[in-house]
Amino acid sequence: MDYGYVNARIRGMKSHLLDRPALENLIFQPDMESLIADLEKTPYRDDIISAKVQYSDVLCIEYALRKNFTRTFRKILKFVKDSEAERYIRIFLHRWDVQNITTILRGKNIHVTNEEILDCLVPAGELDEATLTELIKQPDVRAVIDMLATWEIVYARPLTEHYKEFADSGDLAILECALDRYYYENALETVRTRSYNNALIRDILGTEIDVVNIKTILRMIRDHVKEDVVLDFLIEGGKELNVKDLEHLVTLHTVNEAVRALEQTPYRFLADIPETVVMGKISVLEKQLEKYLIRKGVDAFFSDPLSVASVIGYFWAKYNEITNIRIISRCKTADFPLDQLKEELIYV
Repeated sequence: MDYGYVNARIRGMKSHLLDRPALENLIFQPDMESLIADLEKTPYRDDIISAKVQYSDVLCIEYALRKNFTRTFRKILKFVKDSEAERYIRIFLHRWDVQNITTILRGKNIHVTNEEILDCLVPAGELDEATLTELIKQPDVRAVIDMLATWEIVYARPLTEHYKEFADSGDLAILECALDRYYYENALETVRTRSYNNALIRDILGTEIDVVNIKTILRMIRDHVKEDVVLDFLIEGGKELNVKDLEHLVTLHTVNEAVRALEQTPYRFLADIPETVVMGKISVLEKQLEKYLIRKGVDAFFSDPLSVASVIGYFWAKYNEITNIRIISRCKTADFPLDQLKEELIYV
């Protein structure tokens, strides 16, 4: 694999990402109309113009961002086709398959409209927009799973295996956890052999698993869920937190105790957030975990340029850019004060 060529292409694409001044210019736009007009002056121009035909305001921006993200990674897949790099990219894009299926299941479970579900999807993985649209047309959770099984889509397996538990309890988290566990187990298996590139991917995946597990534990401590139940929702394979560490965390009685127990790990930054800020609301902690994960991914840019590192770094940088634009557009819609809006953004 000519990673020098891939790195050059990725570096060129990275140069078109919005820098901090460009993002701050979006922040200071007075209304949605001005924000959309300003985005037309960026690399999102074509997607915004296309979106304006069908949508306005925040829906216009959401549609444009989804199209841009999907098109960007389809482009990358073309110039790494049939190479080692393609295999690594697909590991990360499969995460969007899992997220899209989860979104559809959630929508069917709470009976929102098909249009609302479609507006939340990002068809960047193996499941294209046509496939996702057919899944959305199914009447309920069971029918979505049956359709996945009929098409022999691999994600049907964990959903089918755990469907009875979901049907008996009504807790969709059972299916969501089954999907996540299946994804991470298969992703880690793909990169289990010893190599520099595999180690890079394992490092990122392990950090993701840590973050998912910490979020799960914090939520369940907050909701006073029994210890044995919490353990059923945790995923093995984390980078810093092994099974013993996780088992200890679930025995703790408060969110603040759990945060303090992480002080000897790279997640010690959670302890820097004052208890008065958290006050039982873990969204502040989840935001910091998300920031840590994104920065970890973007930092891959500084690894060996003759490896898959630049692709990993670009994936996270692009994801971060789109996340920031979504935050700006949603905050504008909700009339958020500028200082609060800035605090929501992640600069890398």
